[in-house]
Amino acid sequence: MSMQRVMFVCKKNSARSQMAEGFARSLGQGKIEVTSSGIEASQVRPEAIAAMKAVGLDITEQYSKPLSDFEAGDFDVVISLCGCGVNLPPAWVTRAVFEDWQLEDPAEKPEIFPQVRDEIQRRVTQLLASLSVNT
Repeated sequence: MSMQRVMFVCKKNSARSQMAEGFARSLGQGKIEVTSSGIEASQVRPEAIAAMKAVGLDITEQYSKPLSDFEAGDFDVVISLCGCGVNLPPAWVTRAVFEDWQLEDPAEKPEIFPQVRDEIQRRVTQLLASLSVNT
């Protein structure tokens, strides 16, 4: 059986989707293929890197990528983290698994980075369990 391919997508691929990618890479290592992207690419926020470092995960090698660099058909699971699902091309929201988590944007309130990070970790853990990926 081939590995499930997971795409985390957000507006700018700078914080929430990057943290989700980091958790999924760590928790699903060797069991899923994972990447993240944004409706538009930007830069990984230093606060996201710091928040992940605080829980022992290094995402400094991750970088922001535009969704347009990818094909929807290459992914089994698509997770929107910002409520941007309504802005995604239809092919992305009709994958086998599509969820729109609608998490608050920590870029607007940097003090909430730890809470958003912890919520992302909880949801990624649940997602992996639902995909039968033993973490």
